[in-house]
Amino acid sequence: MITFESVSKQYGSAPAVDSFSLEVPSHACVALVGSSGCGKTTLLKMVNRMVTPSSGRVLIDEVDVAQQDPISLRRSIGYVMQSGGLLPHLTVEANINTIPRLLGAPASSDRIHHLMESLELDPALGRKYPYQLSGGQAQRVGVARALIFDPNILLMDEPFAAVDPIVRHGLQEMVAQLQRDFHKTIILVTHDFSEACFLGDTVAVLSVRAHIEQHATPREILTHPATPFVEKFIQATRPLKVD
Repeated sequence: MITFESVSKQYGSAPAVDSFSLEVPSHACVALVGSSGCGKTTLLKMVNRMVTPSSGRVLIDEVDVAQQDPISLRRSIGYVMQSGGLLPHLTVEANINTIPRLLGAPASSDRIHHLMESLELDPALGRKYPYQLSGGQAQRVGVARALIFDPNILLMDEPFAAVDPIVRHGLQEMVAQLQRDFHKTIILVTHDFSEACFLGDTVAVLSVRAHIEQHATPREILTHPATPFVEKFIQATRPLKVD
């Protein structure tokens, strides 16, 4: 379980996040959705201490992350970012094996190949380099790297923003299936409301300074928007109708 307790983050004179509180239940996916600059990524990075709150606390299973070693904490949490974030000088297999190698217990080739196959990646790609991959393949490798050491928590920061809509839909289906299989605790940051509804057990719609306009199931938000902001956000993200 991940708990945000009245966290704020000040950059200069204006807060990027102002008194944000939210609980992410174990084995659930909570999607944070909102316009660019509303504080979504800042919140995500507070979980693995890449960002330190100006006030408030973030807890994992009731333990304040501020009390944990940041390097050990980050290595215990899966992190998937836009464009995969792969290391260009390492092969695909070496990229996937990054965290286990840093922890002194490299994964076996069989384990890596099994995970690649579950993500619909040909194990033969393990010998290739990131520049030889398509955008969709690179994102799948990024997910494999995040899952190779079987973390309880998975942070996903706009993971599919850099790929085309068809590939994006395939990746969303893949993550949904992985969640059904592995039951991770996931925080997904996205500006795509449809993606948030597809992957999130619940969705938190954020406005400026990470103010929660509504946190509910996708169905509840779609059928009963809590504020004018939420209603406008839903309308703005619906596909245009063509006669």
